[in-house]
Amino acid sequence: MAFSDNSRQSLIPNFLYTSSASPSSLLMGNTSNPTLFPSTSPAKQNNNFVIPAPNEPLGKIEMYSPRFYAACTVGGILSCGLTHMTVTPLDLVKCNMQIDPVKYKSISSGFGVLLKEQGVRGFFRGWVPTLLGYSAQGACKFGFYEFFKKYYSDIAGPEYATKYKTLIYLAGSASAEIIADVALCPMEAVKVRVQTQPGFARGLSDGLPKFVRSDGVLGLYKGLVPLWGRQIPYTMMKFASFETIVEMMYKYAIPTPKNECSKSLQLGVSFAGGYVAGVLCAIVSHPADNLVSFLNNAKGASVGDAVKKLGVLGLFTRGLPLRIVMIGTLTGAQWGIYDAFKVFVGLPTTGGAAPVAIEAAKE
Repeated sequence: MAFSDNSRQSLIPNFLYTSSASPSSLLMGNTSNPTLFPSTSPAKQNNNFVIPAPNEPLGKIEMYSPRFYAACTVGGILSCGLTHMTVTPLDLVKCNMQIDPVKYKSISSGFGVLLKEQGVRGFFRGWVPTLLGYSAQGACKFGFYEFFKKYYSDIAGPEYATKYKTLIYLAGSASAEIIADVALCPMEAVKVRVQTQPGFARGLSDGLPKFVRSDGVLGLYKGLVPLWGRQIPYTMMKFASFETIVEMMYKYAIPTPKNECSKSLQLGVSFAGGYVAGVLCAIVSHPADNLVSFLNNAKGASVGDAVKKLGVLGLFTRGLPLRIVMIGTLTGAQWGIYDAFKVFVGLPTTGGAAPVAIEAAKE
């Protein structure tokens, strides 16, 4: 999609676009040569904006090139797959509290019941479908978010993309999550069944075939609509609130411009912004999370059955404190890992003020 130079310079995020700049004028935070300045010779016209990596382990990555989206995809795999696998014990207790609140009355008693009945190894039951499912989800979530964020900015045009940037974040994250949940749903279905039905299966290898024999292939997607109901609001809140929180932190809490902050400070901001965003995500998406757990555990059950069994208040509150702790930590870690990987390959961290001034690049 072709745009004029002026339109490129005001899209979201605004520092990602330039049509005429020497590589040295676009360096940001290059501690290896902090006194480097643009050459006095005429700048060579270059329509591609390249972010030079501090160490350039993968070479220079052109923004919105296939390599850029590949890097975001890998970052998403690492951030989502590893973090969700790590909090498997919390997820296991949370799911059982949602399914059987009589037996699992609280967080502490839930851990006690599981430890007594299944031992320490039981806390990681279902970790394989968790790792695979959320790795696939993370790949689509982050990769497609970066794609749709630019795509919708291009459609909106420079003026409206800047004015309605939060709507761009919301639309981009929602579109990405629709795709990501299709990738996640089969593994999520098997995970919930393995974690909440003792004796159903040991894990993915025997749980997936048994699930298909019992519910059919389409049964793997029985929870897709409730999953969308849980994950789309969650992801919209996760990305839009994160971008806004980080921008506010750099604007009001940190006196130094983002491009002058150390990478460690920027990653600390990413974690803190992600944690706050995660708490908001947990509250918004919790009723649908209860529905997903109920539907994937009870064969032939409907949303109406879930509401009748859990109650309206139960949909909003059952397992919520544990989920706030889990999702807050999870989301903070995800943004920290994702931005750490972006820094590693030479890309700017997500959100906040522009790390370079594009005005100099215009000349």
